[in-house]
Amino acid sequence: MDFALSQDQQDIREAVLKHCSQFPDEYWLEKDRSGEFPVEFHMSMAQAGWLGVAMPESVGGAGLGITEAAVMMQAVAESGGGMTAASAIHGPVFGLEPVTLFGTEEQQQRMIPPILSGEEKMCFAVTEPNTGLDTTSLKTRADKVPGGYRVNGEKIWITNAHVADRMLLIARTTALEDVKKKTDGLTLFYTKLDRAHIEHQLIPKMGRHAVGSNMLFITDLFIPEDDRIGAEGQGFKILLQGLNPERVLLGAEATGLGRVAIRKASKYAQERVVFGRPIGQNQGIQHPLAKAWMQVEAASLMVFKAATMFDKGLDCGVEANTAKYLAAEAGFEACQTAVMSMGGMGYAQEYHVERYLREVMIPRIAPVSPHQIMNYIAERVLELPRSY
Repeated sequence: MDFALSQDQQDIREAVLKHCSQFPDEYWLEKDRSGEFPVEFHMSMAQAGWLGVAMPESVGGAGLGITEAAVMMQAVAESGGGMTAASAIHGPVFGLEPVTLFGTEEQQQRMIPPILSGEEKMCFAVTEPNTGLDTTSLKTRADKVPGGYRVNGEKIWITNAHVADRMLLIARTTALEDVKKKTDGLTLFYTKLDRAHIEHQLIPKMGRHAVGSNMLFITDLFIPEDDRIGAEGQGFKILLQGLNPERVLLGAEATGLGRVAIRKASKYAQERVVFGRPIGQNQGIQHPLAKAWMQVEAASLMVFKAATMFDKGLDCGVEANTAKYLAAEAGFEACQTAVMSMGGMGYAQEYHVERYLREVMIPRIAPVSPHQIMNYIAERVLELPRSY
């Protein structure tokens, strides 16, 4: 049992932190104010090869695991870029996992390299307005036509759809009333985001302004048969393969954000003098920050336990969900404590922690709510009856 990063993993962490130092706090503050996608950051990470950290070498990736991807994403958030930086590159790091596992050799070579190089951007189109976490009740339809499928429907909270060239889309190919199991009849596609048939609307939101969330309205979109991933009707099962890695990476990002918030607040507490002494000398400031640090580091251990189990091919649903829950809660507590420790300056944009507090709500809410995780743990670990 070893709780330390390996030398290679430590090297990844240090290299990513050094790379991200090119994009200081002022860069992220300006992006937050303007709402512009961080193109420069995205391209720099692509050109440095980081987008392919967990992708196979055969498609231009580094061939490493989700553990190394978690090390990278934690460092990205911890650098000060927070969820904005992480979300700008989050999709390519894990989102193409279904293509690597279930795509043909031709699909892998056609679909993955342009994303890893930064030539194209992608989005993940799953969630719908009236179904939420009930994925089996999706309403978007993909009807069989000569040569492919004709798709109609709506999606919501689709990150980066306004700048994406491609999308990983799940749609129902067999009506819910015509399948034996609710999880059957859903099909996964990776295809062009054709704006002649897809309208996007940005959703004004609380934080992470530079990485947009979108409503998508899909009308008569043709998807060629060659863009279907895996067998027709098996999309839900294929999609499940990416759920645990996504939870792990969100957990890593939340702990990275918690770390930078604590660091900012601690530095401020050393420098801010009131009543003739630094405020960091007061236990009313020390203790909440110390508690937040301990919570973040404990959550980080669970994140890397889950990542290690995934890379070993072990069932890690419980650990991945637990990691996401603990990391999101610890990250939130750290960011909130940072703001409160800094008082009025914590509320000021120029000190950045208010941005962290707005952004840390993302891993608390998505991709699964804390309440659903508690349901999952109650049922799978405590063997309590299903509540919904």
